[in-house]
Amino acid sequence: MSEPEPENQPGDDLTVEENREDGEADSTFAGGPEALKKLREKLKVCQTERAEFLALSQRLKADYINLKRDEARAREAAVKHANQNLLLELIDLADSFELAMANETAWQSVSENWRRGVEYIYAKLAGVMENHGLTVIDPLDQPFDPESAHAVGHLDTENPEQDNKVLAVIQKGYRLAEKVIRPARVKVGRKI
Repeated sequence: MSEPEPENQPGDDLTVEENREDGEADSTFAGGPEALKKLREKLKVCQTERAEFLALSQRLKADYINLKRDEARAREAAVKHANQNLLLELIDLADSFELAMANETAWQSVSENWRRGVEYIYAKLAGVMENHGLTVIDPLDQPFDPESAHAVGHLDTENPEQDNKVLAVIQKGYRLAEKVIRPARVKVGRKI
C-alpha cells in the first residue's frame, strides 16, 4: 500500500526561488506576482488579527485585575458592614452602662466591689470596641460640626467664645475608621 499524498493547502504552490547570488530569496514566486500579492494580503490579515487578539487579551487581563480588586473591596465592605452592625449593638450596651453609672444616687448606694466590677466590665467592653476600630467622638468645647454631632438644643451664654461651641454632650458619638456611625447628641452654645 502506498501512503496517501498529503492534501495541498492553499498557497502551497507559493515557493520562493532562491537563485540569487547573494543568498537572499528572489521576489519571484512559482505562482507569479498574483500569488505574491495574495500572500501579502494574507499576511496583513494575520497581522491585523494578531493585533486584535493582543488588544483583547490585554483588555481581558485588565478586566480580570479590576474584577479581583473590586471583589476584594466588596468583601472588605461586607466585613465592615457586619462589624458595624455588631458594634452598633455594643454601643447600645455601653450606653446602658453609662446611664447606670451616671445616676449618682443609685451608683453610690451599691457596694464598692459591685461598682468596681461594673466599671471593669465597662472598661473591657470599651476595649473590645476600640480594638475593632471604634473611636469615641468627643466634641466638648469644640466648634459645632454637623458631620459628627447632632444638636438637640442650645445653651444660652454671655461668653462670645462659647458661641456655636459644644457645651454639653448628651450622648457620645462614635466613628468606625473615618465614618461616623453615630453622631454625638449635643447642646450648642448660643450667645445672648
